[in-house]
Amino acid sequence: MKKNRWLLRASALLALALALNGTVSAAAEAGSSADPLVTLSYLNDTYLSAVLSKVDSKIAQRNTALLAQIDQKVAASGGTGSTGGTASVFTVVTLAKGKTLKGGVGCEVLLRIGSAVCVASSSPGLIDETSGGTLSGGAALSANHLYMMSVSDRGVKATSATVKVMVRGSYTVS
Repeated sequence: MKKNRWLLRASALLALALALNGTVSAAAEAGSSADPLVTLSYLNDTYLSAVLSKVDSKIAQRNTALLAQIDQKVAASGGTGSTGGTASVFTVVTLAKGKTLKGGVGCEVLLRIGSAVCVASSSPGLIDETSGGTLSGGAALSANHLYMMSVSDRGVKATSATVKVMVRGSYTVS
């Protein structure tokens, strides 16, 4: 009888060991590709940084594509401000000899390089904001003086080979 108890105890211990081994084996499989276990640290440390990296690369690709489109449109128009536009800040416009820049009311022009004359059919032609005077049609602009067109159909005509002016406001070049 004592021998039977010993055998019974050994069998119970063996059954307990097998059950424990099965439980440990099942727990070891958790988190594998067959049974994924996602933790907060995985989401914060691995997954989130991977997603943000992909988003950053997509944004960089889109920005590159947009800049290429902008460069193509600028090149197609002949460069910055060559045919006209509206500038809320000063824009550099290059004029060839004989070309005329006409500005809308309130347009400002600053002669930087070359020589130019005022184009106006009546007085006042341009307001010289630097000196506080006026410029009549046909009069030469002074370099680094800021001029304003206070009447429509006023402009600046290039008289040297290359003229660079800074323009703020609406204008056309012809």
